[in-house]
Amino acid sequence: MTTLSTIQVLRAGGVVAIPTETVYGLAGNALDAGAVRRIFELKGRPAAHPLIVHASDPRPWALFNAQAEALSVFWPGPITLVLPRRGVPDEVTGGRDTVAVRVPAHPLALEVLAAIDFPLAAPSANRFGEVSPTTAEHVRASLDVPVLDGGPCLVGVESTIVDLSGAAPCILRPGAIDADAVELALGVPLVAASSTPAPGTLPSHYAPRAEVVLVDEAPPGGVALRRRPPVEYARALYADLRAADATGTSVIYAERCDPVGIGIAVNDRLLRASRR
Repeated sequence: MTTLSTIQVLRAGGVVAIPTETVYGLAGNALDAGAVRRIFELKGRPAAHPLIVHASDPRPWALFNAQAEALSVFWPGPITLVLPRRGVPDEVTGGRDTVAVRVPAHPLALEVLAAIDFPLAAPSANRFGEVSPTTAEHVRASLDVPVLDGGPCLVGVESTIVDLSGAAPCILRPGAIDADAVELALGVPLVAASSTPAPGTLPSHYAPRAEVVLVDEAPPGGVALRRRPPVEYARALYADLRAADATGTSVIYAERCDPVGIGIAVNDRLLRASRR
């Protein structure tokens, strides 16, 4: 579908898949409770799990503090901030007093957001718990929804989630913006992650049908994801998991990534994919 038709569907209360720099999102009007419920239905996602709100400027939908302003330097980009909510329905936040917001760094997503007067709720465009989509073809293989094709996602794993709603900041989900970069921007150290529910943080998630076994070196002859530079590993991770799963193998051996930068996020996703 085109950008114009995407905008028309969203304005009419429909749900579409749109590209972001991280993964494709299943998007609907975040202020329309009916559209948000449709997202949950399509994904098979538990209603208590909050969604990330995407906007050209998230400030109308969350109460920004000095720390949020400091981290907004990463926008547009793969970082999500959890802040006190305002103006979004309970369906988006799972009834919580906080909301997760970000500005995606994809030209088509930004074009759509600039043309509408409401933010978008947009979790990954796949069935709940399955491998996230990084191409339009991945979306079509999982969901019967119209897709705005923006090509392969450049980052390849979901955004870093930073919780700024408590007494001290913490990372709920690792991503391309690592802890060192977050601490440098904030000027204060992060604390250990809280138990605050966040998108994509269940112990078992991002899982293919095959069993994923984490190894330092994959055995010869098996279906495997081989170690590579962290940025390359992240960009190809979900496509490689899908391709390995498509072979019909019962086991996928995944070599751990070097735990630096986005490699920490890669290992997080592999760990969750390996749990049953």
